[in-house]
Amino acid sequence: MPTLPSELAYVPFVSVEHMMALVHHVGIEQVLIDLAEEIEADFRRWPLFDKTPRVASHSDVGVIELMPTSDGETYGFKYVNGHPKNTAEGLQTVTAFGLLADVDSGYPKLLSEMTLLTALRTAATSAMAARHLAPKGARTMAMIGNGAQSEFQCLAFKAICGIDTVRLYDIDASATARCAKNLGGSGLTVVSCRSGEEAMEGAEIVTTCTADKQYATILTDNMVGAGVHINAIGGDCPGKTELHRDILLRTSIFVEYPPQTRIEGEIQQLDPDHAVTELWQVILGEAEGRTDDRQITLFDSVGFAIEDFSALRYVAKAIVGTPYFTQLDMIADPDDPRDLFGMFQRGKPADQVA
Repeated sequence: MPTLPSELAYVPFVSVEHMMALVHHVGIEQVLIDLAEEIEADFRRWPLFDKTPRVASHSDVGVIELMPTSDGETYGFKYVNGHPKNTAEGLQTVTAFGLLADVDSGYPKLLSEMTLLTALRTAATSAMAARHLAPKGARTMAMIGNGAQSEFQCLAFKAICGIDTVRLYDIDASATARCAKNLGGSGLTVVSCRSGEEAMEGAEIVTTCTADKQYATILTDNMVGAGVHINAIGGDCPGKTELHRDILLRTSIFVEYPPQTRIEGEIQQLDPDHAVTELWQVILGEAEGRTDDRQITLFDSVGFAIEDFSALRYVAKAIVGTPYFTQLDMIADPDDPRDLFGMFQRGKPADQVA
C-alpha cells in the first residue's frame, strides 16, 4: 500500500456519472456562473501562463488534440477529439478528459472526464466574453446549430448575461425540436425557427455552433445588422468556418490566443496580419471592447487550454467534501524511491512466489 501522503498517493477521479451528480448538486446555472468567474479570473492572470496552440493530429474524418498549459504552480492538459461523422454513427462528436498536476513534484492532482465539462466551460466562456462585448441589455439570442452544445450555451447566456429569449435553428429540424424540449421549464422563451434568417430576427446576440468539418457559410453578410454581437464557436479547426468572409471585414474581432485562432478560427480566412484584439486585454482594461451601439463585435472562439485549466481547477475545489469522485491508486510508491523493481516484485501473486 502507498505510504505517501494521500494527496500525492491517490488521485481524485471524476467520472461522467460523478460529473453529472456534481453539476446537479450545485445546479447547472450556478456551475456556469462559477465557471465564468473562474475563467475570467485566470484571463486576468493571462501573462503568467505557458501558452501554445493545441497539438493537433488531423485526419480526413476528424482531429485529436492535446491542450496543455501551466501557471507555474499547476500544470494541466486536456485530451479532446472532434469527429463530425460520429453523430451519424451514434457516437459523440467530441469526447475529452483532463488532468491537473503539481508542478513542484510532477505528481497528478486530478483526473476528470471533460466531455460534459468542455460543454460547460465552452458555454461559460462564451457568456463571459459576451458580458464584455455584447450590447448592454441584450435579451434575445439566435442559436444557429442546435447540436450537443446548444442547451448549455442558451442556459449560460441566461444565467450570466440575462438573455430571456432564444431563437433556435438547425438544418435538422429534429435537433431544434430536441433543444426546444430540453429547454422547457428553463425560464427561457424558446422560438423554433425554419431558417437562419428567421432565427436572426430581433436577435442582439448570435451564437453559431455547427459541426461539419468544412468551409461553411452559416451567416451571410446581409444577415448581420449593426450592433449585433456574434459568438462563433463552430469554426474550431483548419478548414472549418461558419461566417462569410465579408462579415469579418466589418466586425471588431476578439480572440483568445491569436497564434491558435489564426490557424483554426474564422480569421483563418483573413490575411495573417489582420487586426484582432485579445480578450484578456479587454478584461484587464488594456484594450477597448464594444465602443458604440452600431459596432458589430465577434468573439472568434476556438477554445483555449487556459479555459480547460480553469474548469479543472473549479472541479478540483467543488468536489471537496462531496462523494462525487473516487480515489485512484496511480502513483508507484516504493519504500526506496530508487527500488521500483523491488516494489514490482512485492506485487507478485502469492502463487508465483517461490
